[in-house]
Amino acid sequence: MLIKMTEFLKNLPSKKCTQCGKKIEEQHESYVHTCDKCSKIN
Repeated sequence: MLIKMTEFLKNLPSKKCTQCGKKIEEQHESYVHTCDKCSKIN
């Protein structure tokens, strides 16, 4: 059975920063992998 795309996106786990592990407040389909704090450090 296929599910609606909106249901699929709602059920994705929260994205986490690859450096510090903090939850990223971005859309799940975003290509960002680091939080704002860690991206400013680099």
